[in-house]
Amino acid sequence: MAAAARLTLLAPVAAVGRLTLGLTRLTGALTLFALRGLLACLSLPFYGRQLLQQGVAIGFMSLPVIGLTAIFTGAALALNIYTGGGRFNAEQIVPQIVALGITRELAPVLAALMLAGRVAATIAAEIGAMRATEQIDAMRTLSTDPFRYLVAPRLLAGVVTLPILTGVADIIGIAGGWLVSTLTLDFNPAVYARATVDFVEVWDVQSGLIKAAVFGFIVTLMGCYHGYTAIGGARGVGRAATRAMVWSGVLIFATDYVLTTLFTRG
Repeated sequence: MAAAARLTLLAPVAAVGRLTLGLTRLTGALTLFALRGLLACLSLPFYGRQLLQQGVAIGFMSLPVIGLTAIFTGAALALNIYTGGGRFNAEQIVPQIVALGITRELAPVLAALMLAGRVAATIAAEIGAMRATEQIDAMRTLSTDPFRYLVAPRLLAGVVTLPILTGVADIIGIAGGWLVSTLTLDFNPAVYARATVDFVEVWDVQSGLIKAAVFGFIVTLMGCYHGYTAIGGARGVGRAATRAMVWSGVLIFATDYVLTTLFTRG
């Protein structure tokens, strides 16, 4: 009885220990995978055609969903700021806050989340299917490094294309705020545009683009890692796609907080 009671009392401690060990193991494996991917990006041979294909698949094909997200986000943000500012007779701050919120925070984060939902799962499914059908082992047999051929082009494409998509989202999001403000909130179009241009600083845009580059690396890294380590056949590929999307979202929010803290304090 005493032994059973002791085991019952120690069960929560054992669960915490297993969770800690699992997270530590995952962090170490992910770090080593990321380092191998970065080394593959900096070494030869360089598969330019693969990079171009991934740039189109990750960047260009994500443009419609990111554009729609940006324009509705900008419009909704303008309405909410107008409502909140009206409580303090400060409706005129709508252009400034919309521009600041879009460029520094909403455009990079929402673009990354859209990319995570569309791209991370797709990458994990593609590479996981190749793992399940032993195509990755066949690459090694043919003296082709899977990291250079599969991982590096996707990482580079994510880092390059997401800042471009974020820049487009900045423009579209601010335009969405301008449209709803001039059409429904009785703002003068020229005055609204002038207030936006005068308020936004270069660093506001640059900080968002830096975030986007980091988020692009995270999204593609999660897709590649979970696909590359997928086990269990078709069911394992499905789990890998789900994990890639979920972990991408979690890491995007966590990294966004860290980067925002560094930027505001710096």
